[in-house]
Amino acid sequence: MKNWLFLVIAIVSETIATSALKSSAGFTKLLPSLLVVAGYGIAFYFLSLTLRTIPIGIAYAVWSGVGIVLIALVGWLVFGQKLDTPALLGMGLIVAGVVVMNVFSRTAQH
Repeated sequence: MKNWLFLVIAIVSETIATSALKSSAGFTKLLPSLLVVAGYGIAFYFLSLTLRTIPIGIAYAVWSGVGIVLIALVGWLVFGQKLDTPALLGMGLIVAGVVVMNVFSRTAQH
């Protein structure tokens, strides 16, 4: 179970780093740029810890799928970016895919 917590930390750190990447204005603003580097460092470190027991395909699918949805939500809530019906439908399919993998796949170790 600890490895899934590590994966959550990796996802949240990557989401923060990607959000800061937008705010860094091409690495011209110091604080957001430092947040990008630190966030991605933490994300990859914790992702590497999850790979000790969670298969790489499962870990990366969960990491990228949940990250896509979180970044889209940050874009909508923080940056005022629009999410139309096809975007919401696509994100719903991504979430459904992650759920199917974790509930029905024997590959996903819990």
